[in-house]
Amino acid sequence: MPYRNSILLIWVLTIVINGLILLTFFMPKVSLVAGCDYSSLPMLNAILNGLTFFSLLFALFAVRRKDILLHRSSIFLAFSFTSLFLFSYLLYHFSMPSTSYKGDGILREIYYFILVTHVVLAAVIVPLGLLAMAFALNNRINQHRKIARWTMPIWLYVSFTGVVVYLLINPYYQH
Repeated sequence: MPYRNSILLIWVLTIVINGLILLTFFMPKVSLVAGCDYSSLPMLNAILNGLTFFSLLFALFAVRRKDILLHRSSIFLAFSFTSLFLFSYLLYHFSMPSTSYKGDGILREIYYFILVTHVVLAAVIVPLGLLAMAFALNNRINQHRKIARWTMPIWLYVSFTGVVVYLLINPYYQH
């Protein structure tokens, strides 16, 4: 795909993905698959976030060792886990009511700080990750390196804090 077309696709995907996530907060909840129990999806989401995190660590390790094939494979794996996460996240949040955090004290403040930074950076990582991938696939390595310096730490943070958010709110899910 020509570079110019991939930039357009990146912005369309960014708007669609972030728009769908935003819609989950406002749309009435519907069971997308009748009779399904979605209660295990938050745990699956945390596992997928954890797998993304470790795939990214492998990618970082590989690029530092100049093992481009392992780096590329690890990034594709991270994108795969993130894509599965996105599907599972949307399925759960379109089908189930939101869960409120019921903790108090300093842990409540920590939870909301992590949650807010996680959500904001998760929205930002969508175009950054896609741009980094487009630059690499179009052999624009200098641009890839420049954006990857921002993308990698943000994506690591988002995937790691996704697990932390799950661990903190898990006791309040209705199982």
